[in-house]
Amino acid sequence: MAFVSLDKVRLVYGAASSGTLAVQDASLSMERGEFVAVVGPSGCGKSTILKMVSGLLSPSAGLVAVEGQRVTQPRKDCGIAFQNPTLLPWRTTLDNILLSVEIAEEHSKSYRRDPKPYLDKAHELLATVGLTGFENKFPWQLSGGMQQRASLCRALIHQPQLLLLDEPFAALDAFTREDLWQVLQNLYLTRKFTVILVTHDLREAAFLADTVYIMSKRPGRIVSSKRVEIQRPRRLDDCFKPEFTDMVHDLRARIAKELEAA
Repeated sequence: MAFVSLDKVRLVYGAASSGTLAVQDASLSMERGEFVAVVGPSGCGKSTILKMVSGLLSPSAGLVAVEGQRVTQPRKDCGIAFQNPTLLPWRTTLDNILLSVEIAEEHSKSYRRDPKPYLDKAHELLATVGLTGFENKFPWQLSGGMQQRASLCRALIHQPQLLLLDEPFAALDAFTREDLWQVLQNLYLTRKFTVILVTHDLREAAFLADTVYIMSKRPGRIVSSKRVEIQRPRRLDDCFKPEFTDMVHDLRARIAKELEAA
């Protein structure tokens, strides 16, 4: 049984008769522990896919399921990180990370009763992403890359089965972005959660994912997929190898074909 599956999913924003058809007949299947990336033209419904998997949106038709169960409401076992880190400016880095367990019903009582296990977990995550020593800094004292590292920690503090990433590195400069690819890969290899990454960066998709799914222009459909055969752990030097660059060119050609389609 697939861990996450979408079967002929359709979603309309607004009224069924006059709203915007964002996604049409989209199907996708991924296994537990798999890392997939979703790419495609702007406005094709990539982020909508994430919202349906997380339960923030319900499909107008079709089936979205996680672990064989239809998704009918927001899921508590998801970690989500967006393009904007959305750290609360009045909270320190550590307190921003712990916010997830403070407000999550299934963790809040345990956290109030004994915060030490959660504090230990937060410090472990901070060390993994290179933020040891910045626990008591406020967001305005952190660079954009540091803020996004903290956002990843916040998404993972409650040990979610599923991590959903919506363009998490898009606003960062190229060097910081590539550095965070390696941070995310390290987190994935050590913790083995399941990941869906939405990105416009084809190099990012090829570097991080096991499988890349390509969407058509709106209304979005999954039109093809590409398996990434490069062995993990991947290094930035791999981005210059012929097999990597050929894959990126192939992904770009497939998206260009969708843009040219009538």
